[in-house]
Amino acid sequence: MVADKKNIVYQGAFDAPIDGVFGIASMTKAITSAAALRLADQRKITLDEPVARYLPALRTMSVLTGFSPRGVPRTRPAARAITLRHLLTHTSGLSYATWDENVKRAQARRVQNLLAFEPGARWQYGTGIDWAGRLVETLTGQTLETHFKEVFFDPLGMADTSFLIQPDKFHRLIDLHRRKPDGALAADPRKLPEGPKSFNGGGGLYSTAGDYIRFLQMILRGGDGILSPRVIRWLSDNAIGGLSAGRLQSTNPASSSDVDFHLSGSNRHTLGFLLNPRTGKLSWAGLANTFFWIDPARERCAVVLMQFLPFCDPAALSVLHNFENAVSTEV
Repeated sequence: MVADKKNIVYQGAFDAPIDGVFGIASMTKAITSAAALRLADQRKITLDEPVARYLPALRTMSVLTGFSPRGVPRTRPAARAITLRHLLTHTSGLSYATWDENVKRAQARRVQNLLAFEPGARWQYGTGIDWAGRLVETLTGQTLETHFKEVFFDPLGMADTSFLIQPDKFHRLIDLHRRKPDGALAADPRKLPEGPKSFNGGGGLYSTAGDYIRFLQMILRGGDGILSPRVIRWLSDNAIGGLSAGRLQSTNPASSSDVDFHLSGSNRHTLGFLLNPRTGKLSWAGLANTFFWIDPARERCAVVLMQFLPFCDPAALSVLHNFENAVSTEV
């Protein structure tokens, strides 16, 4: 689906209904980031104060420094406190094991409260926005499901976006598929997903192309009064200086291939999105090959939803890149 500020300019569906419901995984992060920044804009928290004031579990984080000859992780206390800025830019040190071999080794030894590096030292995709979601719940006294519905979903008409799949929408839920060794795709057993015990700001939402593009259009339009101009700037401007973002080496090929979104080391990160500084496009994705981008210069936004693993499978990237090129060259 492709849209400008007001209208859908293209939509298509193949082997799925146009209103199919997809697990969008880490596309949840953009909504969580917007919610957290909205609270910062309301001065309920600042971008650069220690978030451990509100999330005590982050007070005892240690930095991984290496491993002993026997493979035992070596750590030291973090010298710098984690801030909301760190959480939203993936510079906190809270890294996913799927794309960090050292964290994977440490977790195999059951080491907890671990940072891959000193907060602010570099970019590495991780669980920072999961923690930002907990922060939103702490500051508002609401669950993410309730808060997102109140702030975003109801005002924008995103009736099919939720952490929960209701039985009357189950027939529209697209099955998750996995790439088998012979190259074929096999669907997971079909069953109604159980409701989560808690709501994760880093992933977990279900949505449709039509719903999610309404969220993107809201950003294109400057916030619609839901987000202030300052929040839109925070979501749009580089927030990591000269650090490089967007390149990941997989430790789990069944879940994800290696990742390099723009085939370049020059990507940056805002307080909500991956930023291509050459084009100004804002983007991110979800694990089952769901993708989106916002092109402020051309006043376009787009969503591409698939539902299979591994992430960044060559076939998925072919669909993404061919579609993005077609949209970018459209007159």
